[in-house]
Amino acid sequence: MTVTTAAGPQAPAPQQRRLRTEIPGPASRALQERRANVVAAGVSSVLPVYITSASGGLLTDADGNVLIDFGSGIAVTNVGHSAPAVVDRIRKQACWFTHTCFMVTPYEGYIEVCEALAELTPGDHEKRSVLFNSGAEAVENAVKIARVATGRQAVVVFDHAYHGRTNLTMALTAKSIPYKHGFGPFAPEVYRVPGSYPYRDGLSGPEAARQAIDRIEKQIGGDQVAAVILEPVQGEGGFIEPAPGFLPALFLWCKESGVVFVADEVQTGFCRTGDWFASSHEDVVPDLIATAKGIAGGLPLAAVTGRAELLDAVPPGGLGGTYGGNPIACAAALGSIETMRKEDLAASAKRVENAVLPRLRALAEATGVIGDVRGRGAMLAAEFVKPGTNEPDPGLTKRVAQACHAAGVVVLTCGTYGNVVRLLPPLALSNDLLDEGMAVLEHAIRTEALK
Repeated sequence: MTVTTAAGPQAPAPQQRRLRTEIPGPASRALQERRANVVAAGVSSVLPVYITSASGGLLTDADGNVLIDFGSGIAVTNVGHSAPAVVDRIRKQACWFTHTCFMVTPYEGYIEVCEALAELTPGDHEKRSVLFNSGAEAVENAVKIARVATGRQAVVVFDHAYHGRTNLTMALTAKSIPYKHGFGPFAPEVYRVPGSYPYRDGLSGPEAARQAIDRIEKQIGGDQVAAVILEPVQGEGGFIEPAPGFLPALFLWCKESGVVFVADEVQTGFCRTGDWFASSHEDVVPDLIATAKGIAGGLPLAAVTGRAELLDAVPPGGLGGTYGGNPIACAAALGSIETMRKEDLAASAKRVENAVLPRLRALAEATGVIGDVRGRGAMLAAEFVKPGTNEPDPGLTKRVAQACHAAGVVVLTCGTYGNVVRLLPPLALSNDLLDEGMAVLEHAIRTEALK
């Protein structure tokens, strides 16, 4: 991949891992000391190495170490770091203008992104979109839209859900620490019900859906519910893939009950799971879809896309924001979508799945410390447990991640119990780097499992 700097195109960056110092090295440690004096302690970092450049699937830090990226900035750089089409469109747009506010004087890029979303999201019904800055903002506005369109107030979410850090989306999010503890009171009229967690509940999709629907009808009343919000594959909660039939059964109940079915595809969207959107794996067509992360190759952009009659129910001025649909972010999104189409990154996600899942399953069989291997496309996970049980083992999970970091592979953890290693490599990651990164992970798991 060619790297572009202010001086112009440079030679292709070699796509290989390289360690020059310990991780983190002295330059990163010095930056960490400066950070402690000026950055709020409430902002944490998974790995305190300070990045100076990135290309494709690699990160280069201040000490010259080159790390394989299995995190993609939490499923953001799906097209890879510094994807040429993204960089080129950003550069051109920055030369033309950087901001006018779409609510003041609009521009074509915003419309082009909305046109692409209408084409790419599930369903052939008439659609509208509105653009925002973050996934939390998109989810919060989906709730606003559903409440106005239905005239109802109640919102239903699920165990292990993660939907953001604003006041309303904290209420929607399940996990207390670190996301909610001490930050209340939270927004009212939010109700949580059991979801589908096949490894732990042992239920089929239809059985889990019946349990959730029964809880909704008895404790809330279907005619009081404005929206049901769920992640087609739960992200921060543990990369939990619902049992087949769970989503379709909930969708059917929503349709029959006049409830807006909202898919939070912030992490699953834009080819991450092997299709443009994870809802499509079971032919579910959400009424509203919240997107962000992978939409714009690293720039802050989010959207709510859905049925025209729902979005148009909000009167003029009811939706928007100063920076929502910023022209440079829109340009990046168009470059990102162009890359996904041209390189068929949905197929690349399936390539990752086919390469990684068998290796994780073999590790589970060989070590006895992985209770479940799951996921779709390039959104994959291993859940660590104490041998012979399904008791979560967050300590082992942390040690595995730290061993990978020390060897120059960035992996992330997640899960309600803190016992899941999640893999989110860029969809454009080469087979060689994928293989090398997996070898590091395999060695870390085998080594730490013996301790």
